[in-house]
Amino acid sequence: MKIDGVFSGGGVKALAFVGALQVVENRGYTFQRMAGTSAGAITASLLAAGYRVNELEAVLRELDFETFVDPPLVDRLIPFTKWLLLYFRMGLYKGDRLERWLYDRLAAKGIYTFRDLPDGKLKIICSDLTLGRILVVPDDLETYYNIDPYQFPIAKAVRMSAGLPYFFSPVKLQGKGNVKSIVVDGGLLSNFPIWSLENRDGKRIRPILGMKLSNPPNQLPERKINNSIEMFHALFSTMKQAHDARYISKSKSADILFIPVTTIDTTDFHLNENQKDELIQIGREHAEIFMGKWRK
Repeated sequence: MKIDGVFSGGGVKALAFVGALQVVENRGYTFQRMAGTSAGAITASLLAAGYRVNELEAVLRELDFETFVDPPLVDRLIPFTKWLLLYFRMGLYKGDRLERWLYDRLAAKGIYTFRDLPDGKLKIICSDLTLGRILVVPDDLETYYNIDPYQFPIAKAVRMSAGLPYFFSPVKLQGKGNVKSIVVDGGLLSNFPIWSLENRDGKRIRPILGMKLSNPPNQLPERKINNSIEMFHALFSTMKQAHDARYISKSKSADILFIPVTTIDTTDFHLNENQKDELIQIGREHAEIFMGKWRK
């Protein structure tokens, strides 16, 4: 059966998608259109490029997430400067390795730009801080930036969507005027863009299956905030959840596979094989329960 898929952000926790996708594939479902934010954008782009679930698992299992941590040369030569230069660079790490890694994975399937995919096949969600709006790539590129959407690299779109503020340096896009837009993690404004695959009136072309790396909105755990660092994490998490929590109605919740991961953090790049196994198993277990009662 043909369905559309939406994948939330969640950093390294996105390995749980692999286990869930194994269940979905085994039950005979195939994705036609995909949308994603941040780590969900990585998953969506690989699926859109033609990766089967077993290939996706192999690619993510062999990946050393620490390779994405790419400090600029000056930081490697003079380590203490990174906190000083953070003020100007707006991120600890460049994010170039993430973009290059994804470029190579997509190139292996002959996919480079959005021209290489069927129209509407893939939607990547980013946040434009300069314009103060959600940016849907490729849909919004021509309207707001005079950029040919079909020539835009998919790897760069995903890099923008995964640009966790202050962790990765933001991407700058030249707007219609002389002002360059600062583009960061799509999760800041919409961490779960199920709306992007619906028509303007909320209708759907085909069933949509969403995968979200959290508890349902009414089951989110309380946060203990004892210092400014914990308050920053709480602020960012609240912003990510607010837009999507308002949008996810009871009817839409019936189409969302919630995969809560509590033992591993979004930026825990030091995953060992046991932790990777754990994430995949969590996704598989929650998907088995959900798919057994999902009504399309």
